[in-house]
Amino acid sequence: MRVAVVTGLYPNSRQPRHGIFVEERLRQLVATGEVEARVVAPVPWFFSTHERFGRYARMAAVPKREVRHGILVEHPRYLVVPKVGMMLSPLTMARSVRATLKRWRREGFDFDLIDSHYFYPDGVAAAWLAGWFRRPFVVTARGADLNQIAGMRGPGHQIRRAARRASGLVTVSRSLAARLEALGIDRDRISVLRNGVDLTRFAPRDREADRAALGVNGPVWLCVGHLIERKGVDVAIDALVHVPTVTLLIAGDGPLEDGLRDQASRLGVVDRVRFLGAIEHDDLPMYYSAADALVLAARSEGMPNVVLEAIACGTAVIATDVDGIPEVITGAPAGVLIEARTGAAVARAWAELDGEAIMPEGRRRRRHYAEDFGWDTTTRGQLRMFRNILDHGAASETSRVTNGAAD
Repeated sequence: MRVAVVTGLYPNSRQPRHGIFVEERLRQLVATGEVEARVVAPVPWFFSTHERFGRYARMAAVPKREVRHGILVEHPRYLVVPKVGMMLSPLTMARSVRATLKRWRREGFDFDLIDSHYFYPDGVAAAWLAGWFRRPFVVTARGADLNQIAGMRGPGHQIRRAARRASGLVTVSRSLAARLEALGIDRDRISVLRNGVDLTRFAPRDREADRAALGVNGPVWLCVGHLIERKGVDVAIDALVHVPTVTLLIAGDGPLEDGLRDQASRLGVVDRVRFLGAIEHDDLPMYYSAADALVLAARSEGMPNVVLEAIACGTAVIATDVDGIPEVITGAPAGVLIEARTGAAVARAWAELDGEAIMPEGRRRRRHYAEDFGWDTTTRGQLRMFRNILDHGAASETSRVTNGAAD
């Protein structure tokens, strides 16, 4: 079957970790040999690549076309209008993507199905495209799209409308399925296909060698992710006041970096905090290996890959008891959940681990636990869903959507 993947949440040469979990899932699907896929990952238009414009410049520098792991990825630009952009983005994204899909059809890639990731604006854009091209579409909800955006009046209405039209609905956790059901969607229409982890890439390593290479001694915590408020890196820094022997490694960049540096200085822990910047995905196993615990004091999460990656490497996890996280961290040996997003709560969780985090046997037990979180189940679920949609002529559903014509 031929699948057109439509999502703005996909890695590129300028943002290599952006949506890495979407790419990982697709790679596993294509590896079955049953799916031929191309990706159209639109990027907001910006006029300059000058470094003074920060992340906007990085978006402007994204190539229009690239091949990643043997999969063609195209990055057409779409217009995001200040102030009103959020409401218009699904339509401007859809119009941008339409030109690429039309060209693919002329080139001979006449796709059978549209597979979109993240409900807004991506999934809503996919609903428009499905109508124009008379093809079925699937949407995967991944976290903030339902946890936050669906609660906004205008976008929430568009999300519900797209969900009703979709031929397939996927969430990466049971908690997100419940949120989608609360929007009025029949639970029987929702499939929970959690994120997986590459158990070959993320595996135990020579811990002492990795710690020596990174120049760390004593207890080490690790935070991995974009430096935004929702991820709770500030909570991990607060916790250092309560645990004077711990070193914190922060792998990631983002708008809060300067504020986090100021916080570490203000609290007198700056000599125990190392800002590593964005780390290549393939290099992360070294950092998990060197760390005694991954700290994720998140306000909300769908199904965080960093948790799966950490336990696959044998690293304990201290994380907030929210959304999809407790579906992975169910207690020993995986880690400890915290009820409150406070430094004191993180410190108590660290004490609860009671040295088990650094013991070789504990790391072996976590690795064994992680082996139930490979990609096989998710891949089989996707194939089953796609076959069912195509076998039952789901395209006839979208042919009734009168948003326009593709040709």
